[in-house]
Amino acid sequence: MLTELSIRDFAIIDQISITFNEGLTVLTGETGAGKSIIIDAVQLLAGGRGSIEFVRHGAKKAEIEGLFILDRKEHPIHQVGKDFGIDITDDQVVLQRTITSNGKSICRVNSKLVTLGILREFGKTLIDIHSQHETQSLMDPESHLELLDLYDPESMKRTKKEYSYLYERLGNLKARYKDLSENEQEMAHRLDLLEFQLQELEQANLEPNEDTILEEERSSLANFEKIYTTLQDSYNALYGEQKGLEWVNIARNALDVSSDFDNFIKEKAEEISNHYYALEELTYSIRNYSESQQYSPERLNEVEARLNEINRLKKKYGPTVNDILNYMAKIEEEIEEITNKDSHLVKLAEQIDEVEKDAYLEAKQLHDIRVKSADALMAEIENELKDLYLEKATFSIFFQQSTHETEVSEQRAKLHKNGFDKIRFLISTNTGEPLKDLHKVASGGELSRIMLALKKIFAKHQGVTSVIFDEVDTGVSGRVAQAIAEKIYQLSNSSQVLCITHLPQVASMADTHKLIEKAENNNRTSTDVKELTTDEQVVELSRMITGTKLTETAKEHAKELLDMAHTFKSK
Repeated sequence: MLTELSIRDFAIIDQISITFNEGLTVLTGETGAGKSIIIDAVQLLAGGRGSIEFVRHGAKKAEIEGLFILDRKEHPIHQVGKDFGIDITDDQVVLQRTITSNGKSICRVNSKLVTLGILREFGKTLIDIHSQHETQSLMDPESHLELLDLYDPESMKRTKKEYSYLYERLGNLKARYKDLSENEQEMAHRLDLLEFQLQELEQANLEPNEDTILEEERSSLANFEKIYTTLQDSYNALYGEQKGLEWVNIARNALDVSSDFDNFIKEKAEEISNHYYALEELTYSIRNYSESQQYSPERLNEVEARLNEINRLKKKYGPTVNDILNYMAKIEEEIEEITNKDSHLVKLAEQIDEVEKDAYLEAKQLHDIRVKSADALMAEIENELKDLYLEKATFSIFFQQSTHETEVSEQRAKLHKNGFDKIRFLISTNTGEPLKDLHKVASGGELSRIMLALKKIFAKHQGVTSVIFDEVDTGVSGRVAQAIAEKIYQLSNSSQVLCITHLPQVASMADTHKLIEKAENNNRTSTDVKELTTDEQVVELSRMITGTKLTETAKEHAKELLDMAHTFKSK
């Protein structure tokens, strides 16, 4: 969950730091006080699009920082961190976003600089923001299939993995078939190029690791004098009268004299004797290697010329000789494939048909799982809508499939990256009305309730840490407002919920109630956040009920709302 939010020089906010708790946190305040600005800040923290308009007038940059505490070890953000090489320790994630006055955006995750795209990947696993006027994924038909798959992820996991592998392989085979079968002239040019390259590489007569071997030889030849002097100096220091090897031998003989009288001396005499013989062998090796050294300017020129030729080939075919040889093997294979194009096309067509059949079978399994999930999801959504006084609502998941003719003239569903299913969420809110696409529902009040029902179901499946509602209760009142309040509270039992509201019914359900107010400091407007006590909550609820005038009746109503909320929570 989001536990700490720090905002500096953002819009009308000078500097605030807000602590959030578990459960339902409600933010209330007069219109224009800055409630939605706080949500805008969180949205930027989650990877939303920034603008220099967010930087407070006169400031150099706007800064936003949020601390998230993970409540479960298997949270999907651990995999996101692994994918992008960011350590997540102590089950904490810190997101940071800075927008400068010249429009530059700086993003960090756990103090590591990341791109906006990577920040967005982290943000979408932690925060789900919904506002009344924002186009959400739940309203987009393109995302409905993904949402349905989230409903029963365990059943989908293995089949989806197998299908994804087959679909990717099928795409590669089809791309190869297309390359071979289309544009004869282009293929002829390609063959000419490959044959020229192959001839050039064959004439080069490269050997594995030849570049590494030659570079070592060049280094040795180019530094011959230094190497030879080093070997001579080393040998002369060890061998000869009054040199290292002789002094070691003197020490050995000295210990041998008394080795029969003392076990320690005997042991050390054996050790120094072993070292003496090893050192003697090392000395002879240095001498022999020194005598084998020969300086050849002609050989150095040959090596330089060969390396120049290899480097010329590297610029065209690969960073190392081994890479060039691998490329050579690939073009030999491609030349053979183009030369015998017809037989390869037949073979590719057979492979495509075989893989497509396997992929279709996996897609059919995905379809069967989805149909089963859809039946359960439709029933659950309709139950949620009944609680929100949409008793007559009918929710349906429509499966739409497009087909194409295969080469064996059979009808087969057209495959895409998620199988062959295309679905749309449909709803009818009144008896006798036809089912319509979710995004075409006209009533704002109905739309709020449908969105809330979907959010309640999918929040637990999506695994998001915090769900944020920005005035989703607009356009409702009375018993519907109370039902929405109860539904939002139920959602807060499984996910942290932050909610901006103008409804006293929703505000009364808060576990934590924060008041957003405007203030003037040094002739500048700023936003302040205050956590309300129970008595202050009664006053704020009274204001929400009556407007500006505070009456005793309104206070009684506010207390009654809080009592009703307490009774509901205790159940």
